[in-house]
Amino acid sequence: MEIASMNNDEKPSNFFTKGLLWFKSLHEKIFAKIVGIAKQFKTIAKDDPRRVIHSLKVGLSLTLVSLFYYFQPLYNSFGVSTIWAIMTVVVVFEFSVGATLGKGLNRGMATLLAGALGVGAHYLASATGKVVEPILLGLFVFLQACALTFIRFFPQVKARYDYGMLIFILTFCLVSISGFRVDEIVDMAHKRISTILMGASVCVIVSIVVCPVWAGEDLHKLVAQNMEKLGKFLEGFGDEIYKSSEDITESKVTKTSLIEYKSVLNSKNTEETLANFAKWEPGHGQFKYRHPWKQYLKIGGLIRQCACRIDALNAYINSEIKAPEENREMIKETSMKMSIECGKALKELSKSMRKMNLPISADEHVTNAKNSAKKLNSLLKSRINNWEEINLLQVIPLATIASILTDIVICVEEIGQGVNELASLANFKTTKSSKEIINTNKVMVVEKIELSNNHVVITINEQNMKL
Repeated sequence: MEIASMNNDEKPSNFFTKGLLWFKSLHEKIFAKIVGIAKQFKTIAKDDPRRVIHSLKVGLSLTLVSLFYYFQPLYNSFGVSTIWAIMTVVVVFEFSVGATLGKGLNRGMATLLAGALGVGAHYLASATGKVVEPILLGLFVFLQACALTFIRFFPQVKARYDYGMLIFILTFCLVSISGFRVDEIVDMAHKRISTILMGASVCVIVSIVVCPVWAGEDLHKLVAQNMEKLGKFLEGFGDEIYKSSEDITESKVTKTSLIEYKSVLNSKNTEETLANFAKWEPGHGQFKYRHPWKQYLKIGGLIRQCACRIDALNAYINSEIKAPEENREMIKETSMKMSIECGKALKELSKSMRKMNLPISADEHVTNAKNSAKKLNSLLKSRINNWEEINLLQVIPLATIASILTDIVICVEEIGQGVNELASLANFKTTKSSKEIINTNKVMVVEKIELSNNHVVITINEQNMKL
């Protein structure tokens, strides 16, 4: 009996002790959670300080449109409809100028057109009498909703005007249906459209005036950065091609480059989104009106093709099946030069694109890579008869590496052509070094030779060589 009573006394004390420990641990967990959230805030702000500025811009815009409520004269003019200005700021304000301008124009134009058509539909239906009016209004709503919803599936409309189509459907329904129960339909539509337009205007003005974030510049930098990533990988990869598998595994540079080039493979959606937003933006800085944004998508597609070949090259390099050392050494120097020259060419193209200069200096590296590719092809043809006694599984990786490197050279040449086309369309600048390169590629052409009084007269003309 004494033992049982002791156990009963210990249970409450143990329960109280566990509860106290749980409360202390809960305090520590909450504190650790707060510290983790604070670190996350710091990391996000440090990665892109523009995010902090964007948050302040949204707060400023909401404060400005809230003045419609704070000042009695403004509230008397618009009444409860001022809430539409606040809703517009919350929905329309985006990170970049292009996204904000696109959404603002979509919302403003759709509201204006749908409001006018809604009022017209209301008056047309009301003229038919109380019995037919609801039927006719329902028919109008059905027809416009079906037609615009189907139009949203068009790729061109989906890319740029999808949001506007949604707002058109919503506004038309609100105005036309509300008019069935509200007598002052014109006044109601006027107030809603005015407040929405003012909210969209505030978003656009703040987005452009206060530390603007241009989607076009982000696209320009992204494409140049992707080129530089591939260039760094190929330039560093040339030194890694014929190292042992242990050295490749231990190489930190190779691991970092691997992560960087793989991020290029997933950049298509980001590029298309930025190009769509950039089309809405007005001319700014070096990006004039009607800047060739489509050319960036073309270059981005070529860069991803090159990244796919690099991915395949990396897979064969890290394969466990290796060709004999003698045959590997045969093409080692040429393969390394191809990779390094391609890397240098991509880095030069990226550098000239960032500065918006003519990419003339990259042509020399492309030419060197093409010459190395021809040399590699000749080496493979000259030694192929000696590979008859070698295991086929050992030969395939070596031949595949040579083939993929040749494809990479072709891709780099196509990227260079794309950048040259962009330079022509966007009127890139000609630097002093570019002029010197152009001048060094001039040839002397003899046009005419004349003999007169024991003298020889030679007429010479300078012409530029094709790069």
